[in-house]
Amino acid sequence: MLKDIPKLKVKDVAIAIVPSSIPVDLLDPSIKWEVFIINMKQEPLNSVLVRSRGYGEVEGEQVKTSELRHFFEHIPESSFAQIEPIDTSVFKLHNEYWVSFYINRSIYDKKYVFVTGSILTENFSMIPVMDKQGIMIR
Repeated sequence: MLKDIPKLKVKDVAIAIVPSSIPVDLLDPSIKWEVFIINMKQEPLNSVLVRSRGYGEVEGEQVKTSELRHFFEHIPESSFAQIEPIDTSVFKLHNEYWVSFYINRSIYDKKYVFVTGSILTENFSMIPVMDKQGIMIR
């Protein structure tokens, strides 16, 4: 039964959007943007599945991006893995990353959403483990 499945809280796992260099203009085409999963735990994540998609309204019309899935067999403790590059054209959408993974024999999952307008240089912070500036959701 669904009620018998324990609800395990995800801690110390984050999604970050990181530019190749600190942009003066977010839409500068010379700057490449990447999405990473950050494991700040002192134990590895196993069988990590990440589903990404964008959605929202642009000029009065509903827009959806393709849904992508990424699999990582193992992400070591205190490390990170690149999920995908991200194009600045989708910054005007909500960008959602649904992550599920195993620690030992327990499964965890969490949805991370970068809402429209949140990918701005004034929201940058230092990303743990990576030692780079970017936008992170824990």
